[in-house]
Amino acid sequence: MNNPSTNSPLEIKTVGVIGAGQMGSGISQVCALAGFDVFINDVSADRIDAGRAGIMRNLSKQIEKGYITETSSAAAAAHLKPAIDYRAFSDCDLVIEAATENEAIKREIFASLCPLLSPRTLLATNTSSISITRLAASTDRPERFIGIHFMNPVPLMRLVEIIRGIATDEFTYQSANTFIARLGKTVTTSEDFPAFIVNRILLPMINEAIYTLYEGIGSVQSIDDAMRLGANHPMGPLQLADFIGLDTCLSIMQVLYDGLSDSKYRPCPLLVKYVEAGWLGRKTKRGFYDYRGETPLPTR
Repeated sequence: MNNPSTNSPLEIKTVGVIGAGQMGSGISQVCALAGFDVFINDVSADRIDAGRAGIMRNLSKQIEKGYITETSSAAAAAHLKPAIDYRAFSDCDLVIEAATENEAIKREIFASLCPLLSPRTLLATNTSSISITRLAASTDRPERFIGIHFMNPVPLMRLVEIIRGIATDEFTYQSANTFIARLGKTVTTSEDFPAFIVNRILLPMINEAIYTLYEGIGSVQSIDDAMRLGANHPMGPLQLADFIGLDTCLSIMQVLYDGLSDSKYRPCPLLVKYVEAGWLGRKTKRGFYDYRGETPLPTR
């Protein structure tokens, strides 16, 4: 068993992932491709099976594009294992929580999870905005708790934000860095402030784009065309919001607004209205675009 006093990073071999949705499946996929044994958990066996099926489809696409070989895909598939409950994580070296961006839900997960983990297990959250220090304090291992924020889509995006809580020790931080390096990704380290680096910059821009729509300055299409063609963004901010999920965008803006008490972070009322309607973007087939037909059409 690794001892933090040796200052050597933990040799991570087995990874548990809580959440088989878009982020959790992506994290599981890159971990399996890197040779880690991965235990995938969600609220039901059906959700776990759906997550694994999605991973297999993505691996097939990567083979078609020449990114990976059939051999590496088969090896990755062999590393993926279902975790029907948290007891499957008892011997994992690292467990990554990738549940919905809701602090109460994350706290409930940690309360049920921690008593079943080995004392040596490192615990991470994939939160995109919530205080690492506060989440760590709700666990039995704040020194071994860290933020590991993957970008979406995980298999394609090279960056990972690492965020230390106030209690996170050096051993945990170095172990997380070594783990990310084995995934072939680049680390940026953020201080533990609301939304960290990427979303501290990105989400206010998206929120401002929604205000631009709300105030009638431009249509959905004109706003997205302006930023794609005028600022050379790969996709427009409203299209990106749909891809991220409007509920996630709203959650992050609320974290920024509550955490920094600055009116410039107030979520746009139109964003709130779309979430209230259940129009959350691509995952519900409607957001700023309607995805129910062959071609996405603006909804405003």
